[in-house]
Amino acid sequence: MSPSDHHVNSRIKTRTRIKFCGLTREQDVDDAVAAGADALGFVFWPGSSRCVDDARLAALVDRVPAFVTRVGLFVDQSPELIMRVSRYLDLLQFHGNETPAYCAGFERPWVKALRMRDGLDLHAAAAAYSSAQALLLDAYRPGVPGGTGETFDWSRIPASLAKPVILAGGLTPANVAQAIDSVRPFAVDVSGGVEAARGCKAPELLKAFAAAVHGADGGCR
Repeated sequence: MSPSDHHVNSRIKTRTRIKFCGLTREQDVDDAVAAGADALGFVFWPGSSRCVDDARLAALVDRVPAFVTRVGLFVDQSPELIMRVSRYLDLLQFHGNETPAYCAGFERPWVKALRMRDGLDLHAAAAAYSSAQALLLDAYRPGVPGGTGETFDWSRIPASLAKPVILAGGLTPANVAQAIDSVRPFAVDVSGGVEAARGCKAPELLKAFAAAVHGADGGCR
């Protein structure tokens, strides 16, 4: 099932997909896959301590097995960079002020991340980014495009939103089940909430997060 087949307003009982983001080490890739990741995220924004370069990405994705989606995270970055690294990626994730036309210009499926600032009209955003596979909704902090480790008010997500939702922002093994029960997203996205130190994933937290997601789904895998 692709994100476009699943909508929050359906409230159909289905398996919540898991994306572990900010992978920087081979062991973390192995541990995330073993924990049951559906997707792995690799950050290219140089303002992040989790940023990887081309060589590091090549080494990391070499360990990703079939049927685990490789996602690249970008923030208002050059088309040259995106074109260069997209051969290693299955899905592009845009966190800046990219236009719909820009996002659609790389011959890869893509999602648009939106920070839940006051006054954001999610219905209008879903219409504007209608070609996106999903909208990734994250907490808003001025000047920070993501990875804040903060949650937002999940009740702000309308049940009738026309695009599938990937829920991010401050998720942890302790709160992800509540988040799934509240939002019924297509997927959940976590980075800092499964780390022992910034950029270093903790295998026990990866497993605990996945177990909490499966528990919220009623054990569906």
